[in-house]
Amino acid sequence: MTWLRNQLRQRRTTVLVLALLALIAGLITGRELMFTISYLLGLLLIISFAWAWANINRVHLSRLTRTRRTQVGRPLEERFMVRNTSRIPKLWLEVRDFATLPGHLSSHVVQNLGSRKTYSWRVLTMCTERGRYRLGPIRLRTSDPFGLFPMERDLTPTTHVVVLPLTFDINQFALPVGMLPGGDALRRRTHYVTTNAAGVRDYAPGDSFSRIHWRSTARRDRLIVKEFELDPLADIWIVPDMSVFGQIEAKSQITSAGPGELPLWMHTEEFTLPETTEEYVVSIAASLAQYFLRHDRAVGMLAYGQSNEIVQPDRGERQRSRILETLSVLRAEGDVPITDVLAAELHRFPRGTTIIVVTPTTWDEWLPTARQLARRGLRVVTVLVNPASFGGARSNEGLAVMLQANGLVTYLVNCGDDLTAVLSRSPKGAGTFTLG
Repeated sequence: MTWLRNQLRQRRTTVLVLALLALIAGLITGRELMFTISYLLGLLLIISFAWAWANINRVHLSRLTRTRRTQVGRPLEERFMVRNTSRIPKLWLEVRDFATLPGHLSSHVVQNLGSRKTYSWRVLTMCTERGRYRLGPIRLRTSDPFGLFPMERDLTPTTHVVVLPLTFDINQFALPVGMLPGGDALRRRTHYVTTNAAGVRDYAPGDSFSRIHWRSTARRDRLIVKEFELDPLADIWIVPDMSVFGQIEAKSQITSAGPGELPLWMHTEEFTLPETTEEYVVSIAASLAQYFLRHDRAVGMLAYGQSNEIVQPDRGERQRSRILETLSVLRAEGDVPITDVLAAELHRFPRGTTIIVVTPTTWDEWLPTARQLARRGLRVVTVLVNPASFGGARSNEGLAVMLQANGLVTYLVNCGDDLTAVLSRSPKGAGTFTLG
C-alpha cells in the first residue's frame, strides 16, 4: 500500500513538473503548442482533483451487525449498505474494513454507483476462535480515473463482538454424595429471588417491585421489600486450569481460504474444537457451567490466566453470560499452578462446596491437594484433559487411576472425544448421584 501511494504521488508530481516545464518553454520560445500543453496538464490536475473530491464526499455507509454476541461454530452475519446521496455518479469506491475477527472478509469494492443509488452486500463469517474482537473502523478510498489524487475518509466508529466458547449439551453429570437438598444451609443474603425469605427491610433504589411486601408496606406506611437467602444447596465452583504448565499447542492450525476459495468451514459438516488443551479446558468449563445453571444451581468460576478472574456464585441466564464472556477472553498464560490457585483461594469455599477442576496437569502433586480439599469437607471432581492425546510427551492416565483409587470422582478426556458422551458418562470414584 505504501509503495502504491508513492507511485501515485510520483505520477502527480510528474504531471505537475511537465505542466511547469511546458509553461516555461512557452514563455521562452513563445510557441502556442507549449502553452496549450501546459494548460491541458493544469486542467487535468484540476479536473482529477475535483473528480476525486466528488467521489469521496456525499457517500453514506451503514453497517448492520445482527448480534454482538455469538459463539464458536456459529456464523456472524453483517450487512453493509453504501448510498450515493449526490447527483454525481461514483466511478469506484473501496470499502476497507479493519475488523480483527479472524476470517471476516468484509472489505469490498463498489463500482459505478449511480446518482442517488444504493449498493449493499452481505458478509457471513463462521466464528472459529473465541475472544473479543473489534469491528471496524471502516475506511473509504477512491481516486480519479487517472489515479492522480487518491483520497480516503474514515466513516464509522468501531464496535466489538464477543465470540463465546463452544459448549456441548451434557445429559447428566455425576457429583459426589453430599450435594443433595437438605444439606448445610447457607445463611447468606442474596439479591436473587429464592424460595427462602429471610426478613424485610426498607426499599432501596433499584429493588424490583416484585420484592415489595405489601402488608408490611401498608402497616408501616412506607415501601418495605423482602430479603432472601441462598437455597440450602452448596455452591458449585468451576476451576479451569489456565496456567501455562502442561498446555499443548495445536497439531494443525485452521488456515484461511485463499482468493477464490471457499472458506474451510464450508467444506466440513460440523465444526470441531481446535486440537489444543487450552480450548478443551475452556469448552469443558463452559459446558459444565451451562449444564448446572440450566438446573438452577448457583455456579461460580475461578481462574488464573493472563489475569485473575473470579465470578461469584449466582444463578440464571445472566450468570451464564457472565461466565461464558469471561471464558471467551481467558488465555492459558497464568504462571500459578492449579494447586497454588486453590490454596490461595481456599477461603472462598465453605464446607460442602463442590469444586470441579478442569486441568491438563500430569503432576502427581494434584492427588494430595485433592485429598486435602476432600478432608476439609469439600466435594472435589477432577476433569483431566490428557495432554498425551494432543501430542504431549506425558500422559495423566496414571494420575486418573490414582484419583479413582482414592475415591475421588474423575473424568478423563482425550483429544477428539465426544465431550457430550464423555461428560455424561458415570465416572469411577466415590459414591455419586446424578444431576439430570
